[in-house]
Amino acid sequence: MKHWIEAARLRTLPLSVSGIIVGSIYALSNPTETINTPTEVFSWKVFGFALLTTLGLQVLSNFANDYGDGVKGTDNADRVGPQRAIQSGVITPQAMKKAIIITSFLTLLSAIILIYFAFGKDNFGYSIFFLLLGIAAIASAIKYTVGNSAYGYRGFGDLFVFIFFGLVSTLGVNFLYAKEVDPLLILPAVAIGLLSVGVLNLNNMRDQESDKKSGKNTIVVQIGAQKAKNYHFFLIITAMVLVVVFAILSDYNFDQYLFVLAYIPLTKHLITVYKNQDPKLLDPELKKLALSTFLLSILLTVCMISLISDIIVNLFLGGR
Repeated sequence: MKHWIEAARLRTLPLSVSGIIVGSIYALSNPTETINTPTEVFSWKVFGFALLTTLGLQVLSNFANDYGDGVKGTDNADRVGPQRAIQSGVITPQAMKKAIIITSFLTLLSAIILIYFAFGKDNFGYSIFFLLLGIAAIASAIKYTVGNSAYGYRGFGDLFVFIFFGLVSTLGVNFLYAKEVDPLLILPAVAIGLLSVGVLNLNNMRDQESDKKSGKNTIVVQIGAQKAKNYHFFLIITAMVLVVVFAILSDYNFDQYLFVLAYIPLTKHLITVYKNQDPKLLDPELKKLALSTFLLSILLTVCMISLISDIIVNLFLGGR
């Protein structure tokens, strides 16, 4: 059990749910024209299964990454980060393959239940669309490193992380509640997507030399260490700016800018990356950036809600 927990890489899980939290609380704090109260738009069932589905996708991605890099030999003695399960031999490729199949099935089942709670027997078109989206997310989680056509080995990992853990996570879950897309929510969705890509980019910066030797052509391998740093600065700083723009366009009061507290660890992270000369020392920054993103999502959702206590009381007394 210990080895399976390590293979699931728990430190990546808070990052994966950041978009779900922001998209859900935005729906709670911004009722639509046809849904006038928070308790009408928000559903604990949708929220719970959205979290469960996203966590399933993240664990599936971690298992598949362990399997794909393990059987290809990418995880070897040259790798800087902690040893993976297959690399160290504590889990066999056959056992990991079974775990990928089981996790895929459970994640798809969770997605189906989520879609049912969101749309019921109505909105059949929406149900089909989100079902296909869920299947695409599962396939993307697996194909990142698994198979001869693994897109992570061709430098497309950043794009897929941005789409699924930024746009789909935030805008998708919000649509499950509101049944419409709010253009303003695109700003924090893009920000979370960029920060998620930042975590992947940091991972690739750390593993640049071993990835290059193994033929894993990540963006970092393609553009080199210095340009990868510049790319990293662009990702993090742009995300920070977008959230501020979101707050301005949302007419936040002064006390609703609490989320800027998360900019302190993000700024310290950027300084560390700027000064870094040894890729091995970037490994602790992965956890810091992931947790800073999660902190930003929590603080931002707190800032979204006015009369927090009244809304919470309404949810527990009258929520579904």
